[in-house]
Formats: sequence, C-alpha cells, structure tokens
Amino acid sequence: MDKKETHPARVLVVEDDEAIRETIAYNLKKHGYRYLLAANGLEGLRMLRRENPDLMILDLMLPEMDGWKLCEQAREEGFDLPIIICSARTSEYDKVQGLSIGADDYLAKPFGMSELMARVEAHLRRHRQLATGAGKPEPMTIGKLTIDPERKEAFAEGEPLGLTSKEFAVLFLLARESPLVISREDIYKSVWGYEMLHGDRSVDVFVRRIRKKLAGLFPETTFLQTHYGFGYKFEAREPSKK
Repeated sequence: MDKKETHPARVLVVEDDEAIRETIAYNLKKHGYRYLLAANGLEGLRMLRRENPDLMILDLMLPEMDGWKLCEQAREEGFDLPIIICSARTSEYDKVQGLSIGADDYLAKPFGMSELMARVEAHLRRHRQLATGAGKPEPMTIGKLTIDPERKEAFAEGEPLGLTSKEFAVLFLLARESPLVISREDIYKSVWGYEMLHGDRSVDVFVRRIRKKLAGLFPETTFLQTHYGFGYKFEAREPSKK
C-alpha cells in the first residue's frame, strides 16, 4: 500500500507482554518515533489496516491471532512496511520461517533496546530511500524482465512479480552490479543497513523468496545464481546452461 511519508515515523508494536511492550514504546518515544500498541494479533491487524504505520515490531506467540498469521495477512493485503519479528522462539527454523512468510528481520529475545532501535532506524532509512527513488536510476530490461526502481517492482511483460520492498532491493542490487558476484555480507550491509551477524541466513531466505516469484513468471529461466560459500550474482540462464 502506498502512502505519503509522515514525520516522525509511526511504529506499530504488537506484543502481549505488557512490560516488553511499554519498554519498546518508551525507547521509540526517546528516539523520536511515534508508536501504536496492540496486545494481540487481531488488534494489531485492525491497527495496521486503520493506521497504515511505517514499521511493525511483531511478537509471534500472540493471543487471538499469532504473529505468523498476522505477518502473512499483512503481506497478502499488500502492506509493504518493514516487519521486525521479536520472539523468544530462537531456533534457526523459526527464524527462517519468519523471514519466509514476509518478515524483513528477526530479533531473538532477550534483546537489547539499543540493537532494536538501530534496526528500526536502518529499516526505516532503507525503506524511505526506496520510496523516494533516491538517485532516480533508470529501469533495467533483461529479456522479458523489467526491473523498475521508481515503482519498486519487477515485471514480466507488464505483469508484476509482487515483490516486497526488501525483496526488490536485493534483486535490484544484484541486477545493478551484474556480472559481479556480491557476497552475502555485502548484500546484507547494503540492503539491511548494518553488519551481518555470523550465521545469519536472511540473504539466503530473501533470494529464495525472489527466485520463487521469478519462477512463477519465468519457469524456463533462472536469474539469481549461487556462488557457494560466498554469495550471489544476477545472470539470466536457461536450465540447459547450468
């Protein structure tokens, strides 16, 4: 969903633990953000639809509607705001699953408020840069694929892939730097805005999400090539050329 940027940014916090919810709110206010608070998933969904905030901080284990469903619903309804999951579920499976259903970031509890605020700032900054079309780069066309930075979307002969802002940022970075191979660390730093922690699989999850959307419209072509142990590059290939 498109909207005009407002100042200061508004952050929706969906968290059923009152102490954590109020602590996050206090720190958001201290850093100059406005906040909206919801204690369960359904209330969070209603606030998301009514207020259209700039970013959402989301717990997973919520009453009435869990965070998994809320995240999925937000993406299905076209909300393109950054979503940061903050959860006590710390397994690699949970982190990968959270990113796979549409979250932009995953922070395991317990976490430091300074780290959360740094991530909020980074995501809002990157999202704002994409929304304003910083630098106004020209669209790129590779065969039947068009990557349009002004619209933050990629198209197959006019049909949109339905990319989120962060998915688009990863695709655009790789296409813009082609034929260079970009390391996972450099992709993460460029798109997420801070250093990647050891073992973080966010880049791999987002590449997988982009590949799935590309494959739906380009079943005979792969665009994002893996360089194992290092990173990825953008190169259109037919299956027989692998």
